[in-house]
Amino acid sequence: QVQLVESGGGLVQAGGSLRLSCADSGGTISSRGMGWFRQGPGKEREFVAAISWSGGSTDYADSVKGRFTISRDNARNMVYLQMNSLKPDDTAVYYCARSSVVGAHRTKDIYNSWGQGTQVTVSS
Repeated sequence: QVQLVESGGGLVQAGGSLRLSCADSGGTISSRGMGWFRQGPGKEREFVAAISWSGGSTDYADSVKGRFTISRDNARNMVYLQMNSLKPDDTAVYYCARSSVVGAHRTKDIYNSWGQGTQVTVSS
């Protein structure tokens, strides 16, 4: 059973960095693509980054490209999101999700397991 738990969120000043972690207690994520999404106040949940099952392919939203890096450690059943040069617009609840396929995709509908989210707040 897939159970995703995010951690690493918090309050940071603009320009700062945070590293989000996603742990799967069920040990199933190594065979699937993984993604990070976020939902800001009054906004719809949006794609942030995705990584293929092997880590060999990644995809990023234009708004975070060059600032965020997604990575994974299949041996530890972990996925990470390194966030640098944070901006107030990055403020949101960040969700980790497991895809139903092996590639890196930005389409929400193919993700079938979601964590509870971790809050990231960037102050100006």
